[in-house]
Order: sequence, then C-alpha cells, then structure tokens
Amino acid sequence: MRLKIATFVTLAGLAAPAFAQEAAPEGDAAAGETVFNRCKACHQIVDDSGEAIVRGGQVGPNLYGLAGRQAGSVEGYSYSDAMVQAGEAGLNWEAETFKPYVLDPSAYLSEYLGESVRGKMQAQRLNDQQLADVWAYLAQFGGEEDAPES
Repeated sequence: MRLKIATFVTLAGLAAPAFAQEAAPEGDAAAGETVFNRCKACHQIVDDSGEAIVRGGQVGPNLYGLAGRQAGSVEGYSYSDAMVQAGEAGLNWEAETFKPYVLDPSAYLSEYLGESVRGKMQAQRLNDQQLADVWAYLAQFGGEEDAPES
C-alpha cells in the first residue's frame, strides 16, 4: 500500500510541471503579430521617435513600451478614471496582468480596485495561446528595460 501511495505521489509530482505549462503557454511573437491585426483597429505601435511600427487606430493608447509600463500612463491619451486609479494603485502591464485584463477589462479593473468600475476597452475573445502570442509580440517593442522603475 505504501508503495502505491509513493508511486502516486511521485507521478503527481512529475505531472505537475506539464499541467503548469499547459496553463500558461509560451508566446510566439510571430504568431502574435497576426493576432495583433485584431487589435490595430483601436491601437497602434509608435516608438518614442514617432516612427510607426504598426499603424492602427487611436481609439486605444499606443502600445509601444507596454511591457512593464504603469497602467493608464501614456501621455496624451484620455484613460478611464478606473484605469488611471489602477495604475496609481500599482497596476503595471506584465503577462500576468495583461491577459486577464484583455479578456474582461471592466471585471479585471473592478477586482483590482475592489469596486465596480467600467473601463473603456471591450472584452476580447482570445484563447490562452493567442493571449501569450500577442503579449510576446507587444513585449518586444520598448519593453521592461525601458520602463520607469515602480
């Protein structure tokens, strides 16, 4: 009986990394470029010198330098009060915050702030792999090394 329990515990321990990996797929920036086509109706990627990396809409903020950036902090963009509050409360864009936000922005901000709020962005229908891919794509543009210290 002890042997069966020990075997089960060992197998469960070996399987855990596989489950964790399945829960958080690794992103592919090239695939993320294709996913970003859905986003560019509202967002663009323009570097600090003003060069357009991806031309897109201006309904949403510029996504250049998103990785590590404080939420609600792009100069000249009119954010919702909730997004500004979340940024001031410490919300920074990382894979772990970006993914649930994109799936349901108002619910994410409401949970983050502890009160019912409404963000500007509409929820997006992306699967886990698409979220990981678009994050990998966005994170390559002026990412965390350029972000201000929190």
